[in-house]
Amino acid sequence: MNRNWNGAGRKSPAEECLSYFREQPVLGRLLKGFREKYASYGAFSGTVILRGVKAEEIEVLEGFFRKSFHGQKSVSISAGRFQKALGESRFGEISPEELLRLYFGEEMAGKKELKNQEEELLSSVFRKVIGKWEESLSGEWLSEVREQKSPAYFYLLRKYRDASRNPSVLEEALNFWAKVLASLPGCREEAEYLPVFAARMTGNPHCFDEGTPEGRVLYQIVQWFVEKRNSCPENTGIFPALRKQRLYLAAGILRDDISNYVTVSGVRAWKKGGMPHAGMEGFREEGEPLMVPLSVMAGWEGAECAGNRIYIVENPSVFSLLHEKIKGTYACMCMNGQPRLASVLLLDLLAKTGTEVYYAGDLDPEGLLIAQKVRQYYDGSFFYWHMGPEDYVKSRSSEEISLRRLKILERVTDEELAGTVEAMKREKAAGYQ
Repeated sequence: MNRNWNGAGRKSPAEECLSYFREQPVLGRLLKGFREKYASYGAFSGTVILRGVKAEEIEVLEGFFRKSFHGQKSVSISAGRFQKALGESRFGEISPEELLRLYFGEEMAGKKELKNQEEELLSSVFRKVIGKWEESLSGEWLSEVREQKSPAYFYLLRKYRDASRNPSVLEEALNFWAKVLASLPGCREEAEYLPVFAARMTGNPHCFDEGTPEGRVLYQIVQWFVEKRNSCPENTGIFPALRKQRLYLAAGILRDDISNYVTVSGVRAWKKGGMPHAGMEGFREEGEPLMVPLSVMAGWEGAECAGNRIYIVENPSVFSLLHEKIKGTYACMCMNGQPRLASVLLLDLLAKTGTEVYYAGDLDPEGLLIAQKVRQYYDGSFFYWHMGPEDYVKSRSSEEISLRRLKILERVTDEELAGTVEAMKREKAAGYQ
């Protein structure tokens, strides 16, 4: 009894062709190579090289292409040769493109076409989410991320591709970061610790930690937010290490608060809104020093000192002695080495009230450089205090300064410190308060 290709018990030509190629692994390798070529050129073209072919694979190739490949360790097959061999076979009605589609179970498309399709899909997801956050800072940020292809865009793209190009994953991520921006404490003129903010947004206090992909995206959002609010901190070039902390603070996020404090005495402060800070008032009236953390100072809008003057020293022990000498007359501060953000913020507030600053640091290369930076930073009356050559001679120790550290003195260019710099170069010894 005659049966056609569609009859019961008989495979169609397409099914026969697919079975034949799947039963021959070496032909599957060949198709995989042409699939990659198709992705590059957008057409069935190019040449595929099969390397390390075995004897039994040579037999299969010779049978299909009707050509001898005897003794070859690698075989080159052009698209034209494959198309000719397929057309002359019993599968001649199947085109190479159709065979690729059947074998891999997907429509063939070139890289350019696939890229255009993906771009259109991404655009539609962005438009959907932007529409949800329309007329808000979050919507504006998402629009710029999409248009300018900012680093955040490639983070989002990676999330989407890691999820097998699932558009719902991209949509969820866009909504999440839009919510993060809308939830910044700075939007409410408040301040919040970074781990607390991370836990509130994600349930994980370490989600936005330094060095994580999410931490980098948050920093990009913070920078964008601060710039939009025209609240970028000034003079960040003098203390570049504090730039990131200041930007976060401008967005209402506190970083490293445990070690970020300033020790003062004789300072009055006003909270945002103009009310005196009762705690500072109490310590000032009692004549006692205190350590003010960054989280407290973030809520101040003004500060002033007794006698409109503050003495700043580097060493905590010197601060304690100085405080006992001048309490009730002038204010004093301990900067304790490199200025922390809390110290810098207090200098900003004091400059607004015209406070005179008298600064005394260690008389070594690092101490002179810090003193110069503080003077460059402070926008008000500033005086070096006990930092002249004669003070250096009195405080000179037996500690020798290495040549590497002496090189630091080349960066100390303030004329008022020139005599001390020369004496230090000559003596090659450190002086301490």
